[in-house]
Amino acid sequence: MLLVFGLTAVFRTVSEGTFHCPQCGGDRAYRRRAGRRWLSVFFVPLVPLWRLGQSVECRTCRARFPVSALRTPTAQRMAETLAAGMRAAAALVLRAGDPGNAAARARAVETVTGYGEPEYDGEAIDADLALRRTFLEREVVGAGAQLAVEAKEWFLAQVVRIGLAGGPLGEAQRRELHGIADLLGMSPAYALGVIVTTEGAAR
Repeated sequence: MLLVFGLTAVFRTVSEGTFHCPQCGGDRAYRRRAGRRWLSVFFVPLVPLWRLGQSVECRTCRARFPVSALRTPTAQRMAETLAAGMRAAAALVLRAGDPGNAAARARAVETVTGYGEPEYDGEAIDADLALRRTFLEREVVGAGAQLAVEAKEWFLAQVVRIGLAGGPLGEAQRRELHGIADLLGMSPAYALGVIVTTEGAAR
């Protein structure tokens, strides 16, 4: 009897989810696949041999990528991170001024809802004001990691406008704004330029 031996690669799905597909250029469903080489007889895998590692397969274009592709945030995750960062920055600058100022709070609501938080309101502001500084700072750092240089400038300018809505900036607010800029990854000189320019445009 003639036996037909061979080597066969067998892949199995170990997890599924949504990722940013480098080839499609958008959020897509994926499956994470683990492979193994088998000794086969009559094309039937019988003896497991060495592992082939893991890859990520896009369910739309079927392209395969290294597992490191999962580190790129999805568009949805980026939007959530930016909204959370703006909420945190608004809380920091409000706390540095007059947290009860109606105009500043209204501006904060307008800004944060524009960043994708439609449920953000006065109660949400009060809840954020009670959060620990370290938590708020982490949220701003997370937002800064997603932003290009120009977007960081716009982000900071929006926070400055929240502070300005309650009147001229006080020293505590200026220090807070520079702290927010530092968390975003902006240099002190760059931050000063954005703050001064935004103040001038508001006059």
